[in-house]
Amino acid sequence: MRVGVLGGSFDPIHAGHLRLAQTAYEQADLERVVFVPAGYQWRKAEQQMAPAGERCEMVRLAIAGHPHFEIATLEVEREGPSYSDVTLEALKEERPGAELVFILGRDALADLPNWHAPERVLELAALAVAGRAGDGGPTASEALPGGLHGRVIWLDMPPVNVSATEIRERVQAGRSIEGLVPEAVREYIAAEKLYRD
Repeated sequence: MRVGVLGGSFDPIHAGHLRLAQTAYEQADLERVVFVPAGYQWRKAEQQMAPAGERCEMVRLAIAGHPHFEIATLEVEREGPSYSDVTLEALKEERPGAELVFILGRDALADLPNWHAPERVLELAALAVAGRAGDGGPTASEALPGGLHGRVIWLDMPPVNVSATEIRERVQAGRSIEGLVPEAVREYIAAEKLYRD
């Protein structure tokens, strides 16, 4: 089984996350995509996030009706910092024999050398990488960090011009987020009065 792993704050989950997951599912020949909401993000310690339970619930609402999507809450249940290598090891243990494909954006790929145990991440999973809107996509001559050659699946994904930061700012300003998040997530944000302060 080939399983995609998409981690993130999901604060909130939005149309870009879902498009990335669906693109990876189709183009990386995945059988499942597992969404992994982050626990304590050691490199974003100063960033305030919605409580883990609310972020997980938004993911559940967003992926309902997608039979090949699921959520894993291991990072929010684990104490201490969230490290991708530790998460991938845990998922490997849960799914013996599964081939893991770590799904990320091109900006995260460039930052990979700064991660906790990046070489272990590459031992545990191949990478499926999509660009961000307007970045032009990968070039044939693009230099990859050491150890990545043959380990990257470039995703051909149409740009999705949305960010969680923009969504939070729009909610705080009383502006519409319709179309930026699934309707069930929009309703949940409104009902729980998230991102108002």
